Amino acid sequence: MKYVLVTGGVVSGLGKGVTASSIGVVLKACGLRVTSIKIDPYLNTDAGTMSPFEHGEVFVLDDGGEVDLDLGNYERFLDVTLTKDNNITTGKIFQSVIEKERRGDYLGKTVQVVPHITDAIKDWIESVSVIPVDGKDGPADVCVIELGGTVGDIESMPFIEALRQLSFSVGQDNFCLVHVSLIPVLGVVGEQKTKPTQHSVRELRALGLTPHLLACRSAQPLLENTKEKLSQFCHVPAANILNIHDVPNIWHVPLLLRNQNAHDAILKQLNLLSIAMPPALQDWTMMAETYDNLTNSVRIAMVGKYVGLTDSYLSVVKALLHACIACSLKPSIDWIAASDLEEDSAKSTPEAHAAAWETLKNASCILIPGGFGDRGVRGMILAAKYARENNIPYLGICLGMQIAVIEFARSVLGLERADSNEFDSNTPDPVVIFMPEGSRTHMGSTMRLGSRRTLFQTPDCITAKLYGNTQYVEERHRHRYEVNPEVIEVLEEKGLKFVGKDETGKRMEILELPTHPFYVGVQFHPEFKSRPRRPSALFLGFILAATGKLEAHLKSRQNGVRSGLKLPSHAHKADHIFILE
Repeated sequence: MKYVLVTGGVVSGLGKGVTASSIGVVLKACGLRVTSIKIDPYLNTDAGTMSPFEHGEVFVLDDGGEVDLDLGNYERFLDVTLTKDNNITTGKIFQSVIEKERRGDYLGKTVQVVPHITDAIKDWIESVSVIPVDGKDGPADVCVIELGGTVGDIESMPFIEALRQLSFSVGQDNFCLVHVSLIPVLGVVGEQKTKPTQHSVRELRALGLTPHLLACRSAQPLLENTKEKLSQFCHVPAANILNIHDVPNIWHVPLLLRNQNAHDAILKQLNLLSIAMPPALQDWTMMAETYDNLTNSVRIAMVGKYVGLTDSYLSVVKALLHACIACSLKPSIDWIAASDLEEDSAKSTPEAHAAAWETLKNASCILIPGGFGDRGVRGMILAAKYARENNIPYLGICLGMQIAVIEFARSVLGLERADSNEFDSNTPDPVVIFMPEGSRTHMGSTMRLGSRRTLFQTPDCITAKLYGNTQYVEERHRHRYEVNPEVIEVLEEKGLKFVGKDETGKRMEILELPTHPFYVGVQFHPEFKSRPRRPSALFLGFILAATGKLEAHLKSRQNGVRSGLKLPSHAHKADHIFILE
């Protein structure tokens, strides 16, 4: 196995994940098979219990793993299906070592960070790196490892030491280190400063790792004298100093790496030049430039709880992007804090309240994504009601589906106190309930997680037509509350149809309002499996409905005529490179 390690220095948030993903894209374009590992040095076992404000969205994998959002980047960039073991955390490593100690596996020895923790890290990396993630047999050619955090952090020290040992044991021809650092410019002087990167590399070298390539983040392209200074003081050849400057969109990053011959430097270090091909990125180039040139847009109202940090909904944003590009549109997302729509907001913050409602009414479609807790729920209910009553295309995901059920029960059934047990445990009309198999004492990994099958109850529903499969669909889930099966009959009598159910027939998965142009709620998260050239069927339908093109699209699919959208069938997994993240 060949390893490419991506580390970061100076500050966090430099874009190590995008850099690692882009390296993978370029290597894959050279004809190599690529897999990825993300190392998060925090003590949490996984990302499942973290607040989105703290760490961005929790990405869910097919096997139910709740992982860092960077694994979503890897899946979208490389078109792979990762496992929960591809996300290594300090919590997982410590837990595995302590379990071994309790079993007596260490034969009475004193258990220490070195060698026991570091050995566990190395064993984990070596075992996970050979697991196929691209649907083919056998291990990948290259494993790209991203080390989270910043070099010098106390939390990452055991991982740095383990990676140093790994680089020594696998040999220099099998290990390449790319260090991502910042080249700031002081406003007064206007000079590109290399000192922070020099100190970062010095710190890395002191810990036993020497970078083979530097990936320098900057606002503007690096000057030649800046490269020369970095080469002189960081002991890295000038040809191996890559400049990842600001670009119109992140899909230009693999092209930046290709244009600077990053692939040649990495392939030379890994002794792969003889088997690799020149990178075939023509499609990627065309699509990245096409997106830059799009002029028409569609306004999408995103009504949520965590709008203060857009990374909280990263996969939803990407799924909207994929769907919009398929329709030759740019997404114009209007972020609306759900609490600003509530009546209480009209008194406390009238300007924010008025602005939120004006934004909602000017949007072409309304989306309510997933979330937990009761903050902002009343505002979401008002948004769902506005969409239903005014024939505005509506997509509710997870919580958004439950909101649609609560609103319908209150407005149409006349159940004024209809609610979810999550928000009101004493409601007389619980239309959303806690799942029987859920745990009320433990939060981590106790939800209904991972890829599960949803059976369509009728082939004539919009959702089945969009998926192009009248039998079933498999999507990823993350929830602990569900629609109360006891209220389904009365809801359907009043017009709300549950067109998708789980394999038992008791758990509601998809709802539609047949009298509405597009009013869809899903218990699962379709955004997690959206890919750049294979956008989620539901997001595509949502955007088509917002632009008045849904009916024509469905008719063309039904008649077997191409609708002009350059999309492969959703019923089969296409085997090609995807060109937008």
